[in-house]
Formats: sequence, C-alpha cells, structure tokens
Amino acid sequence: MALESRITQEEIKKEPEKPIDREKTCPLLLRVFTTNSGRHHRADEFARGNVPSSELQIYTWMDATLKELTSLVKEVYPEARKKGTHFSFAIVFPDPRVKMYRLKEIGGTLSGRKGPDDGLTLQSQRFHIGDYLDIAITPPNRAPPLNTRMRPF
Repeated sequence: MALESRITQEEIKKEPEKPIDREKTCPLLLRVFTTNSGRHHRADEFARGNVPSSELQIYTWMDATLKELTSLVKEVYPEARKKGTHFSFAIVFPDPRVKMYRLKEIGGTLSGRKGPDDGLTLQSQRFHIGDYLDIAITPPNRAPPLNTRMRPF
C-alpha cells in the first residue's frame, strides 16, 4: 500500500511567509541585470565568474515584491517609466550538479497597471542570497515575447 501526501502544491504555496522587520533586519545586496531587448540574458553569460555589464546593485529584503523592484529599476531607467512597459523577472542561480548557471522565470509586471504577479516576493519564489535577478524590459511599443509563465493582465 503506497502512502501519498494529501498536501497539494497550492497549499504549499499558500504557507504564510514570516514577516520581516525591516527596521531590525539587515538588507541583502541584490545584483540585478537588465536588458532592454525584451529577452533575458543567456545563462552562459554568467559563466566562469563573468556577468553582463548592465548591473544594478540594490539593497533590499527577502520580502521585496516584484512591483517594489520594478519601482526601483524605474528610478534608474527613466525610459522604463512609460506606461505599458513590461518587466519580466528571472532568478539566475548556480546549479552545482552541472557547474553552470540556470535561469528560472518567476513573473512579470506592467508599468502603470496592476497585475497578478505584483505581490510575488523574492522569498516566495525561492530566491537565495547570492542568486542574481535578471530583468528583461520591453518598451510599450513592442509586444513582450510569448511566455507561458506570464498570465494575461
């Protein structure tokens, strides 16, 4: 007789995150890499100690939302402030089994509109300190690349 868990993936995802007291918790350094092409960097661009040149360094906390990170990026890139600009987020992390980096898309936001991924946090997407964040920015006059992860706004 096989035993099966009665806990569904939905229940696992709904586990409440521990609130972070930003007054008492030291922020982490988040290394963010951006592109304006609407496509993420390739994983091999992070190989052998190399990183893309478009780096932003942001001090933040694990409970930072994608919408909050979008706001910080828009402060640095005025052209990304236009309504309808699409931000696609991916975590870049080392895969020790094959000694290379992997990209995992985690969600997207749209400048000037509310979306289903706005409230996703780094913590909820299993970001680990030391991982990178890659953000593909698509201007409003260009349609974002098709992505099965993104849900319609």
